Amino acid sequence: MKNTVDILRDKMQLVARNDQQNLSVVGPVKLPIKQGDFEATFQWYSWLTVNATDSKEDVLQSLAKSNLAFGQQSSVLVYGDFANADDALIRMHSICHTGDIFGSQRCDCGYQLHESMKMIVEHGCGAIFYLADHEGRGIGLFSKSLAYLLQEEGHDTVEANHALGFEDDTRSYEDAIKVLEVLRQKPVTLITNNPKKLAALKEHGLLAAGNVPLWGGLTDTNRFYLETKVKKSGHILEKETLIV
Repeated sequence: MKNTVDILRDKMQLVARNDQQNLSVVGPVKLPIKQGDFEATFQWYSWLTVNATDSKEDVLQSLAKSNLAFGQQSSVLVYGDFANADDALIRMHSICHTGDIFGSQRCDCGYQLHESMKMIVEHGCGAIFYLADHEGRGIGLFSKSLAYLLQEEGHDTVEANHALGFEDDTRSYEDAIKVLEVLRQKPVTLITNNPKKLAALKEHGLLAAGNVPLWGGLTDTNRFYLETKVKKSGHILEKETLIV
């Protein structure tokens, strides 16, 4: 029987990020999912930023002292023969504590996360990148709570971020693209309503054939949020009934 270090080392990859840091990619882990009537088993990977000089053994030995629970790490759910299938769907999903966990109706994030999983299973192959440093389009959970308070006073999402001194969108996808390149060399189709996002990701190296939209989850409480996505963030409206 292999010892603990040997078992884990075989499931780790060190991916060059820059001169001072690497990404330690771990997986796959079998992850059975059940949401209501929907059931599927995904392959789960996670990654962590480490020093470029760290070996796999160094990473493992440092875990107990790293206080990782006080930060957040990103991960990816993979379904099907992701490396070899001719066509694969992916979603770059920004973490939304309120929408994904609590089911908040201020946004459509939880809906998009769960529907993307169903779309990928129905398609037969794909991956969902769950990006942990993207809360509030990159401003963090605490700042997002302040932005919500401003939105309750009439600001839209863009105006609220600007009022707090942030850009509209500060998210980076470079690490996710590097991990994607480890898992698949062929083009992918991005699940997004925003062609600008697809173009931006292509500029950073995403090998993508195009995008498919995902509209839905409309409520009275997130209508203004979705309207702002269309009017200010470049999202293309495909359902005429969304904006009334």
